[in-house]
Amino acid sequence: MAIKNKVQLITYPDSLGGDLKTLNQILRKYFADIFEGGIHILPPFPSSGDRGFAPLTYLEIEPSFGSWDDIRAIGEKFDVLLDLMVNHISKQSVYFQDFLKHGRDSEYADLFIPLGKIWADGKPVQEDVDKMFLRRAEPFSTFQIGETGEQVQIWTTFGKQVPSEQIDLDINSELTRKLFTDFMVNFSKQDVKIVRLDAIGYIIKKLGTSCFFVEPEIHEFMDWITDLASSLGIELLPEVHSHYSIQYKLAEKGHWIYDFILPYFVLESLIIHSGKKLSQYLRIRPHKQFTMLDCHDGIPVKPDLDDLVSTADARKVVDTCLERGSNLSLIVSDEHKSTDGFDVHQIRCSYYSALNCNDDAYLAARAIQFFAPGIPQVYFVGLLAGENDVENVMKTGEGREINRHNFSIDEIEQAVNKPVVQRLMKLIRFRNQYPAFNGVFNVSKTQPEKIRMSWEKDDFRCSLNVNLHTYSTRISYREESGQMAEFEV
Repeated sequence: MAIKNKVQLITYPDSLGGDLKTLNQILRKYFADIFEGGIHILPPFPSSGDRGFAPLTYLEIEPSFGSWDDIRAIGEKFDVLLDLMVNHISKQSVYFQDFLKHGRDSEYADLFIPLGKIWADGKPVQEDVDKMFLRRAEPFSTFQIGETGEQVQIWTTFGKQVPSEQIDLDINSELTRKLFTDFMVNFSKQDVKIVRLDAIGYIIKKLGTSCFFVEPEIHEFMDWITDLASSLGIELLPEVHSHYSIQYKLAEKGHWIYDFILPYFVLESLIIHSGKKLSQYLRIRPHKQFTMLDCHDGIPVKPDLDDLVSTADARKVVDTCLERGSNLSLIVSDEHKSTDGFDVHQIRCSYYSALNCNDDAYLAARAIQFFAPGIPQVYFVGLLAGENDVENVMKTGEGREINRHNFSIDEIEQAVNKPVVQRLMKLIRFRNQYPAFNGVFNVSKTQPEKIRMSWEKDDFRCSLNVNLHTYSTRISYREESGQMAEFEV
């Protein structure tokens, strides 16, 4: 199954109308010809936290969202992309609950990573921990075994709670590999076409390293799971937030990767009215990527853009976004902070709000994204030109909720009729339908305040011209008749 070079949607199962059945109805009513590339449904599984990213199992759908029947119904019209959190599973899963009851006598014990698997005496050494890329203060949590009362420390990379809700899996265990196989076989049965490997950078735990993207072990695992997926007709999309060179190592191995650099460069270009860095980047980046501007987390800054952007320039962009209502996610690990103290991991905001709710600037950003080589993804809030949901941040205390507004059917209908959304849908249709996007890409040399990108295939040619001062965005293209045409985005 080849991934289609067309636009995809990213959405939670309950964010467009409340559940999967309604999502399917909304897609078919308003966006039937828009998301020809497919639908990325963020985790629809039973979960104990992190809005689906602490799954109990992948064999079931959370009943409040619907069922596998609903996933297959969406799949009849749209290719479906789902997540597999290869690094962890929920504390509330039957697997870990059995371990909490029986300890090392549990049939599932080898799924997990008690510290004795890392340090011979089971006691963490601070010197080793200091080298690790941490996502919480300590990469382990303490639990009590029910039958014995024994206190055990288990590896937990993620999670705000103490102890964590997200329990790391031992990918070296045959038991874990069998579990992944069961999950992937089920995905195949449900006609899932693409699986995103979430948090894959953290799966290798090895002393003396950062425990992040440890080579060659991570490539060995990728080879194993790629072979498994291929045998089931599934494409894989590994998700890695790190220095861009790490991403490129996956690209060199032939894997799809995410372009986590593009969102910042597009935003910076439109804020400072210069496309110099963006143009340079577009010339050197790998083409086999999924592109995005917005997502359920935030706009990546560090460590993704280390060595590409100076702290001074990044601060300007961050400060502008803060003035426009954004909030920030910060780096936990001292090793990954800048020597000058700059520690912004992600800018949390709606992309529309980051561009000051300026329709022309927002459409310019999307046009640049769609012309960049790769598979474009549009997040549901961005699709509807949603603004920062500050009220939800205040209510939940979770900064990421700023860009996770759940739209009612009435809100969707109102948003779809907004001029900015109508213009965006016209742009998506052009990106899906024009043949040149399967051809040769070029970035022209032009003045710093402009961006010019083009595609050419056989007799088809199209070009994008963006004025970063006025946000005027024009697309010219050759029609089948050979006549040239153009339109203002």
